[in-house]
Amino acid sequence: MLVISRKKGESLRIGEDIEITIVKIEEGSVKLSISAPRNITILRKELYKEVEEENKNAAASDMSVLKKIKK
Repeated sequence: MLVISRKKGESLRIGEDIEITIVKIEEGSVKLSISAPRNITILRKELYKEVEEENKNAAASDMSVLKKIKK
């Protein structure tokens, strides 16, 4: 894991296509601006986990339905 310090208005790059800029810092909160190609999905981690869990639940449900159909 890389830990890096940045001030308001400073950026960091990930590869050639992604740039993250610090827009605002206040009371324990940081606002970021992310410039990336449209084909790259950007999700907050908590949303990513939610989507992942929903996908697992959907896959489990589909399997039980398939087992019933097979009988």
